[in-house]
Amino acid sequence: MTASATASANHGPHDAGSGASVSAVTAAAYTVPTDAPEADGTFAWDSTTVVVVHASAAGATGVGYTYGPAALVGLVTGLLAPAVRGADAFAVPAAAESMSRALRNVGQLGAGAYAASAVDCALWDLAARLAGLPLHDLLGAARHEVPVYGSGGFTSYTDARLAAQLGGWRSQGIPRVKIKIGQDRGAAEARDVERVGLARKAVGPDVELFVDANGAYTPKQAVRIAEPLRDADVRWFEEPVSSEDLAGLRFVRERVAPDVAAGEYLTRLAEAERMCAEGAVDCLQADVTRCGGITRWLRVAAVAAAHGVGFSGHCAPAISAAPAAAAVGLRHLEWFHDHVRLEGMLFDGTLDPAGGTIAPDADAPGNGLTLRAADAERFRVA
Repeated sequence: MTASATASANHGPHDAGSGASVSAVTAAAYTVPTDAPEADGTFAWDSTTVVVVHASAAGATGVGYTYGPAALVGLVTGLLAPAVRGADAFAVPAAAESMSRALRNVGQLGAGAYAASAVDCALWDLAARLAGLPLHDLLGAARHEVPVYGSGGFTSYTDARLAAQLGGWRSQGIPRVKIKIGQDRGAAEARDVERVGLARKAVGPDVELFVDANGAYTPKQAVRIAEPLRDADVRWFEEPVSSEDLAGLRFVRERVAPDVAAGEYLTRLAEAERMCAEGAVDCLQADVTRCGGITRWLRVAAVAAAHGVGFSGHCAPAISAAPAAAAVGLRHLEWFHDHVRLEGMLFDGTLDPAGGTIAPDADAPGNGLTLRAADAERFRVA
């Protein structure tokens, strides 16, 4: 379906020059228990909270979200909503600047960036719905299908559950998978090596195998652990050390065979630029629900391209699909078990990764997502 046909099917596009302004921004938080205890090298959890934002203008409503504490609801409604209310609904970068100014004395990093991300994503969805366009078309599509990698393999899993999860992704045709290592903050090296071997056995020789230590190791420890991983042909080593330790990341990158990746906690362009300029990564990551939303996520992708390093989307695949389709240098997007499950439980319009890619809906305006309010209500915490 062409853009004009799509617009017609959705009652016609709003004229971008007619001055549609943001009339309301609301937020709610939902906490969903995991389907089993989950843990990585440095953290453990048994539930996930998503903060969902709706932004409205001229009879249309856009949706965005972030994964973070329920306290973000107050930050959205009390600080960010007044900053964007009345703004031109098609001028999302201007709204992003307004939110940044509103956060100046509160904190533009961490919780502030997470809250702004949810609003920014909702505003981009709103603009696309007003225009009667799929969001990836409004952003400027670089591809129609987005490569994904299966991600989970938590350190809390039994061997049987680990094998079943990885084998399930393989049966779907996903050609790359990732597991967590760095168990017990890096204190269980032998177990890490054993689990990597189990993962390779579960997926066979033709599936790429990634590992994520979540910053659990020291630099020399990460180099040491990479040696026995050669037998499993590990291709991707995510956060072998803390993402704040750029010198440590560079030390590891210069000494191991897998690509070193980091960046999931970036919230400023300057942080992304420093990570690339320091030679800390082979592939820069960014999370659209953390870094400042779609506006900044695409800018981070441009920073990676300018430095000649790879770029990968972190988590939240349902809301990342459209911007991922618009990022020219994208390597892949994380199909993270926890988020995939939650998004499927709460939203209509999630996508199918069969064959190893997801394709944003060419016939749906905006990001294609709709919160199922009745299903979500039992999980509401704010």
